[in-house]
Amino acid sequence: MARFRLRTLLRLRESERDDRRIDLARALEAERILDREIEETSDEIRGLDEMQRIAAGPIDIDRQLEAARHKFVLRLHRESLFEKRRQVQAEIERRRLALVEADREVKKLEKLRDLKQQRDADDNRQREQKDLDEIALRRPRELPEREIEV
Repeated sequence: MARFRLRTLLRLRESERDDRRIDLARALEAERILDREIEETSDEIRGLDEMQRIAAGPIDIDRQLEAARHKFVLRLHRESLFEKRRQVQAEIERRRLALVEADREVKKLEKLRDLKQQRDADDNRQREQKDLDEIALRRPRELPEREIEV
């Protein structure tokens, strides 16, 4: 059977597709990390709110101001995490599209390879059929001679 001439190109495209999968996986992991950080920051803000709500005894203004400042910093941090997550989500979409395109290229080459294999198999079948037909055409000529000998 003849060699598929685009085999090297197919391997390159498969390698590119695998690289795009790794890139997408890394971006998805970055999103999970950001989600975890956002959740932790939100939990810390809720914890501060809860501590302020249940604080008993005299009100310490300095402590209240410090808690408010800390909560403000946490909220700013959480907003920056939200912005980073939006950027990562855009990057995820870009990488997802790159993976789809790389996969499409691999499938094109695989289809070409399959078509070539099918054509080669058809050619072999036709060649074998031609050989069998030639044998069949020769046999009837040989058979009458044998029948006469009997």
